[in-house]
Amino acid sequence: MTDATTASIPLSSSHRWRAFWVCVSVAAFTILDLSKINVGLPAIEESLGASSTQLQLVVSGYILTFGLALVPFGRLGDQRSRKVLFILGLSLFTIASALCALAPTVEMLLAARLLQGIAAGIQMPQVMGTIQQLFVGKERGRAFGLFGATIGIATAFGPTLGGLMVAAGGWRWIFWFNVPLCLVVLAGVIWLLPQTRRATPGKLQLDPVGIVLFALTILALMWPFLFTTGSPEDDPNRWWLLSAFAVFAALFFWWERRYAASGKQPLIPFAMFRIPSFRNGTLVIIAYFTAIPPMFLLTTLFLQTGVGISPVFAGMVSIGFAVASAATSYYGGLLVTRFGRPLVTAGLGVVLVSVVALAVVAYTLPPEVVPYGMAAVLLVAGAGGGLVIAPNQTITLSEIPVREGGLAGSVGQLGQRVGTSVGTAIGLSLFYATIFQESDSGLSSLAVYHDAYAYGMAAVGAFLALAFLISVIDLVSTRRRRAGDVPQAAS
Repeated sequence: MTDATTASIPLSSSHRWRAFWVCVSVAAFTILDLSKINVGLPAIEESLGASSTQLQLVVSGYILTFGLALVPFGRLGDQRSRKVLFILGLSLFTIASALCALAPTVEMLLAARLLQGIAAGIQMPQVMGTIQQLFVGKERGRAFGLFGATIGIATAFGPTLGGLMVAAGGWRWIFWFNVPLCLVVLAGVIWLLPQTRRATPGKLQLDPVGIVLFALTILALMWPFLFTTGSPEDDPNRWWLLSAFAVFAALFFWWERRYAASGKQPLIPFAMFRIPSFRNGTLVIIAYFTAIPPMFLLTTLFLQTGVGISPVFAGMVSIGFAVASAATSYYGGLLVTRFGRPLVTAGLGVVLVSVVALAVVAYTLPPEVVPYGMAAVLLVAGAGGGLVIAPNQTITLSEIPVREGGLAGSVGQLGQRVGTSVGTAIGLSLFYATIFQESDSGLSSLAVYHDAYAYGMAAVGAFLALAFLISVIDLVSTRRRRAGDVPQAAS
């Protein structure tokens, strides 16, 4: 059996699954903090007198530092103890959450959110690396199925949970909620998580020049998208940073090739991308996450500002998506070893059709019925979405050596964070730009929001169509390789 599918440390089944649920708990509240803050922004604005730019930074700052920390700490986890990094990340996340809850000014809140994002970037790569190292074969598929189900629930329930926290005790409870949860999970890490990697003898290799170039590359790429709101006040000069991104990306690629040629471990071993299953699976999930978070955000915005329902009820429309995706993620994880890429392709097709249906529902149903119609469509979309994340994750990491599981998982997570920022920026720009352009057109307010939602969802549909196309190409090329008995490239 290859290194890609062999667990490093023999453990009993019950011990592995206890450790698994500890890891999944970490992933769940890390993802929750990506979305539950959105519904608290009006309360933060009123309480701290925050400007629109500061509110944007409260959301985007977490995403930015999260993305910056992922790959370096994924590499560090592969070389040293993942358990130690879990403890470090959780401790820092607990402290940062308390600082967010206690913040007397918006500047203090922003600083705490940046720290919270770093903590998320420390702990999240260890989740994927540990799961891959604990499980093999069909059991790994089941584990990724349950993992995908949990992430689907966390993603869809984030706005609802945030709305409930605000209604119960104000926006600070969004962050206070994390503190006891983190302490419980921290105890689980200490007592239940095995030492899945012993310290590698010899000098620690972290490629400091590569880390700096990587940080500059990601910063230059994400910055203009994170500061895109669709308002006419957006500074157009921010797009010049994409030129800097191209320069830094070229330097990073050159340096990593040179560093690897010298016999050292680069920050990102680009040889992984010669493995078709990893390369195509990563591209699929990036395109998918460029579409799904904006789909939720645009739907919530349309329901609140266009239809006029409260944030809590707007968030509850996505509950059906969470429930359905949880169920199909579990079964998708069990079936992926049998059906493989066609399972992912079918799921993407269902979600793509559902996005078109959401726009049709928005245009055709009376306002009082629209939330129920969208809830029904999102239920179907969730059934398809559950067949995407967990099976695709299993396929993507199927040929990656266990010793690089944390790094490989962090590359995928980084793609998701970048995709989320790009997709959200494009979706919001189309949504608000349509509102600004049509506000004086004589159309009714609801008609304007209909158009804004349709344009935003067109971008969502385009990214889902791209994910579907990549999945089809991977499916066809895999079948051709098997028919010709051509071995896949190895890392």
